[in-house]
Amino acid sequence: MLGSASQTPTRTRNHNGYLLRWDGDGVLFDPGEGTQRQLLLAGVSPWSIGRICITHLHGDHCLGLPGVVQRLSLDRVAHPVDLHYPESGRPFVDRLLHAAVFDEHADVRQVPVRAPGVVAVTPAFTLRAVRLEHEPETFGYRLEEPPGRTMVPELLAAAGVHGPAVGELQRAGTVDVGGRRVHLDEVSMPRHGQAVAFVMDTRRCDGALELAQDADLLVCEATFTTADAALAHRYRHMTAAEAGRLAAQARARRLVITHFSQRYPDETVLLEEARREFGDVVAARDLERVPVPPRRATQPGSASWPAGVSPQ
Repeated sequence: MLGSASQTPTRTRNHNGYLLRWDGDGVLFDPGEGTQRQLLLAGVSPWSIGRICITHLHGDHCLGLPGVVQRLSLDRVAHPVDLHYPESGRPFVDRLLHAAVFDEHADVRQVPVRAPGVVAVTPAFTLRAVRLEHEPETFGYRLEEPPGRTMVPELLAAAGVHGPAVGELQRAGTVDVGGRRVHLDEVSMPRHGQAVAFVMDTRRCDGALELAQDADLLVCEATFTTADAALAHRYRHMTAAEAGRLAAQARARRLVITHFSQRYPDETVLLEEARREFGDVVAARDLERVPVPPRRATQPGSASWPAGVSPQ
């Protein structure tokens, strides 16, 4: 959590900024003003950033982009960094990328989002964008890990598969052991791919629900309390209670609320409101780290583990 403020930063909250560490990948969401310094305070190297996703071009979600990009160049980050943002915001992004004089050494590749759908596919995840209801044009993002298989130690032992043969089985799908061919599905169980949803400035809408559906981690704006619901409606934002209800309806596993209005110096009031609607809620605090819940062993609704067998 690099920043948890909304339009106006406070003494304890920086503008937005969220870095998702996904195995060897780092996805930076909505780098607001001051993100470069927050990365330093969080102990995050610019080399960790492999992709930047901007939901919309309000300043609290993008004014940190020039500093981040110039830092990538200063440190001569060698890998390309893809930059996703709503296509309608291209004029603003072009200006942000060239807001000051600097030596350009980083390969920042613009990949504007023109319509909802898949915007990137990597071996580790698929990244989708879904339209939200805010002004200007806004997209939320959902990162999904491909489903896979989890090896079951007891079944491996019963089949006589051990040592290097386990790796061969995972790579090839079959392995010959003691004159018998063992198939992967005999010694493993389906593994649900993890999903992380990022729902920023929006009111409750179908797009927000689509993003949040069955997410292991849902990062969601909760700008106002219910007492200020009229303001939330006017400016197309959500209350903390609405964020909680969204998580409950979507059957998410953990909710992180953020993007707090400066009118609430203590986020506890927002946290308590969200928790009345949903159990596992974390109120974002700058520079804190929130773990993605451990992956589920089986697909939602599928059979449980066999009796006496434990997942690895």
